[in-house]
Amino acid sequence: MSKQTKQNVIVGFIRASLYFIGAMVTVLIFGLIAILLALLFVPFKTRFLIVSYWAKFAIWWLKVTCGIHYEVHGEENIPAEASIIYVKHESTWETFFMQKLFPPHSWIMKRELFLVPVFGWGLASLNPIAINRSNGRKAVQQIISGGKKRLNNDQWVMVFPEGTRVPNGKMKKFGMGGALLAEKSERAIVPVAHNAGKYWPRGSFIKTPGTIQVIVGKPIESKGKSAAEINAEAEAWMHQAMTDINGFEPEHLTRKRPR
Repeated sequence: MSKQTKQNVIVGFIRASLYFIGAMVTVLIFGLIAILLALLFVPFKTRFLIVSYWAKFAIWWLKVTCGIHYEVHGEENIPAEASIIYVKHESTWETFFMQKLFPPHSWIMKRELFLVPVFGWGLASLNPIAINRSNGRKAVQQIISGGKKRLNNDQWVMVFPEGTRVPNGKMKKFGMGGALLAEKSERAIVPVAHNAGKYWPRGSFIKTPGTIQVIVGKPIESKGKSAAEINAEAEAWMHQAMTDINGFEPEHLTRKRPR
């Protein structure tokens, strides 16, 4: 390793450490605020808007400490009606940024996250759709029933259709849960592609400075379409969008059953 490379690694570690410290201190504060707001029966949209200030802080703090910026293309494609957000999952970054980009929404997430002290309790207070991923059929039913209830209450629903984080430049076959929710609710899917994993990859403490590209696609209508047709259209859009962002076609990986 050259001297310059060592210096870059040290600087990267220091910058990432500053980000981590700031993020952890503030997430504890906002986690407690989220719990308090839920105990006071503050309406969901108000709770979401207040707690999402932490996500906005995290995005800003990432720019200050690690030099990660972003550009959004297609924001005008976001419809007025509550819809289903289909997000490419490469990093932790998009879980923050979607709170800045979209109206108040509920996440579909594994229920084990609620066991994390303060952070998990704060998540639970924001009305997510908790699923047991080890029971595929039951999890899909939870997504459909919980998703329809939230959409009918004018709450958006965010889905990671690949089911887990996938490295930049790769894609996994989309799961059927979000598409079935779209079919049954007849709500549109708004697809979102990005390359956050290039700068903040899964399992990496050190972040790489740069500008994340985000593309919001036109809504994919679900009326009169089967879940398979909806997913095929969404996958085709995501494949092309990721090709446009990265300059090469993504490698498609075999989807494994989540543990």
